[in-house]
Amino acid sequence: YFILIYCIILFLHAQTLAMNVVFLPLHSGHFITVEEQVQEDQGKAVLLGPDVEQQDWSCFRMVYQVTGSASLQVQKRTDGESFDQVLWTTQGPSDSWLIASIDLQNSTETFKIVIEGKLGEEGSSVSIFEIKISDKYCIECEFEEDHLCGYTNEWNRYMNWRVGRSDDTALNDGTGQYMFVDSNDTKSFQEVAKLVSPMTTVPMSGCLSFQYQQYHAGDHLFTLFSRDQAGQYQELWRADLLENNNVNWSPETRVWIPVQVDLKAPYPLELVFEVSFNGPHGGYVILDQISFSPEFCNAGTEPMFDPSVANCDFESGYCQYVQTQTDSSLWRRVSVRPNIYTAGDHTTGAGSFLLANSRFSLQSGYVSRLFGPPMPGNQKYCLKFFYSLRGLSGTDQVLSAYLYYADGTKQEQIWTQNYKIRNVWIAVELTIQSQKNAQVVFISTCKNIWSCDSVGLDDIKVTLGDCALLAPSHCDFEAGLCGFTQDKEGDSGDWMLARGPTPTSYTGPRGDHTTGVGHYLHMEASMMLAGHKARLVSSSLRGSRETQCLQFYYHMYGSGIGQLSVYLQTGEENQDKLLWTSRGEQGISWLRASVNYQYDQQHQIVFEATRGASVRSDIAIDDVVFERGPCRGIYDNLIIIHICYSRYRDELYILFVHKMHANTKLNAVEMERVVC
Repeated sequence: YFILIYCIILFLHAQTLAMNVVFLPLHSGHFITVEEQVQEDQGKAVLLGPDVEQQDWSCFRMVYQVTGSASLQVQKRTDGESFDQVLWTTQGPSDSWLIASIDLQNSTETFKIVIEGKLGEEGSSVSIFEIKISDKYCIECEFEEDHLCGYTNEWNRYMNWRVGRSDDTALNDGTGQYMFVDSNDTKSFQEVAKLVSPMTTVPMSGCLSFQYQQYHAGDHLFTLFSRDQAGQYQELWRADLLENNNVNWSPETRVWIPVQVDLKAPYPLELVFEVSFNGPHGGYVILDQISFSPEFCNAGTEPMFDPSVANCDFESGYCQYVQTQTDSSLWRRVSVRPNIYTAGDHTTGAGSFLLANSRFSLQSGYVSRLFGPPMPGNQKYCLKFFYSLRGLSGTDQVLSAYLYYADGTKQEQIWTQNYKIRNVWIAVELTIQSQKNAQVVFISTCKNIWSCDSVGLDDIKVTLGDCALLAPSHCDFEAGLCGFTQDKEGDSGDWMLARGPTPTSYTGPRGDHTTGVGHYLHMEASMMLAGHKARLVSSSLRGSRETQCLQFYYHMYGSGIGQLSVYLQTGEENQDKLLWTSRGEQGISWLRASVNYQYDQQHQIVFEATRGASVRSDIAIDDVVFERGPCRGIYDNLIIIHICYSRYRDELYILFVHKMHANTKLNAVEMERVVC
């Protein structure tokens, strides 16, 4: 069973770039290609598939070729989502046809597959020969298809996996195919043949099954490994002759031996079927009927570890983080009111975080320890957290992270701070992997009582696999503007990419919100006049009948701060809808804004910063996130409900602003005076 995606070709022209999509013959079939006509610029073409209805797990497979500096990307477009989800992208040019295999998880929502080809320099091209969706896992294969389900042989000069044809386990008409490797061309006993599956693209766990035959089993090793993106191997299974010592292994009997192996793939993995010959006779190995089930083979197998148990923003307690009895008072949960000297927590700017002060340690060395929950071994994790050195002194204060092993062996340091910047939240991302059960321990130390000060810790998050890049719907401005553009017609200033403090003293942030040492966008007030505006416009967003959430962090510190507003732009003149606004100095911390809105047609979001009365009016934003569904926790849409009198000739004041909070049954009404 399979579904062919019949493509609608959409031409997206970039300035003067012309693009043609043509069909060219290839043996008895055709392929579709995108070719560049004009060299001055780059362009893209999009193939949009039909609606895919509710389905079980399936595999998207595409045969493609990319040449030159072109690229190819596969995305998933779900109804109601503002952004397409990137499923796969090319890693570089290819000299031949390649196969992309992408697992599509169980879905109850209708979606489309979107394939985007981008052209680069003259002569680059993107071609697609086959597109197919099958109702199976991508690692499953009976080897009946010409492209072997994306399985590849790692070429060896003397020893390789090959396709065999006979009455295999799937077909009894003499036309079935299987994979085999033999020792006929082996020149030494150290040769290794490897058959590699497609890389998994989403977390999966369950029972892997296959069947094999072998001859002269004592003269070779047949092993199954998993291999991650870093090239690290883990043995999953090895053929055991003692277990099957009653089997007649002669070529005449051709006995198929079934195998079942529990597989946990919390991050991208590929299967490697490896045969190595180590005896004078060598023999052969035959492989067929690879299948997968989401249920473990052994009912007693522990389920895949849920890393979210290690997540904590400390807003409601310590979560699963604990201290030893001697350290019980050293890590304290605190909430700090932001001021000119001290920033609040990282989560909201006005919430809670952990604060360690090793000066009060009863142990030698002024040490404070915080233990995280136990995490199973043989896994790869991405650990992310934020720390902040507090106070004005404490130059020798050091925060480090260690792995403590459950078997009591020596702990391993995995990180120590690199920056001495104070009162700024700095992000840390670590990919960690341990073969043994372990727990992460945060340790704060200082050399003596005079050099000790406090250190803050907040927003700890653990996920399975390598630390990944942010999705397009999350922008931290580390890689540019993420599709945001300056509104040259509606403003008199610009949003500028910045790092570190702004040029004017006593205004603007000291660092970005994401890492503390990264990038953010800000309006530089010293280059504008009072009342001038800087408008930043998002790329086009698809509408939804459901409520959507816009979340971002903003910084409004300075005696002359003006106003920051967020608008919904629909394309109609003078029809921008105010979604959120804040005016005047808000403190030295980054603050979080969560805005619910609903619009069922294509639209854009506009950030508008208005310069205040003086140069100390810098306004900044960072970490802009678009999410489907209403905002979680507190949201703070500000909606004007009454415009009142004109106190002075040229100034109109707004007195009543309706402020909605998601965590209370009451609607608070604030009185503010805001110059229109």
